[in-house]
Amino acid sequence: MALAVVRDLREIRAPVSTEELEQFGTDVLAGFVLARASAGLADGTIRGDVGHLEQIRSWFGRPLWEMEPADADAYFGKVPRARPAAPGWLARRPWSSS
Repeated sequence: MALAVVRDLREIRAPVSTEELEQFGTDVLAGFVLARASAGLADGTIRGDVGHLEQIRSWFGRPLWEMEPADADAYFGKVPRARPAAPGWLARRPWSSS
């Protein structure tokens, strides 16, 4: 078996523009939707998943692939608690004894 020379592509590629980065984000999200639809998930479920991702992205202010564990901790530790639950949600939970 022979060895091949491997070179770093980052040295050759020019920095991406903001527009290219936005297009890449759109392509990634479209791939996510297509994969979920191909797996047979309902449209409402996919819509909800995309909505949650958009909510996190708008809070984060940067592409989600730049998110670190500390950022996720900050989001899930603060943001969902700041939003009130839907009225009657606790009474409708499936494990409720009522």
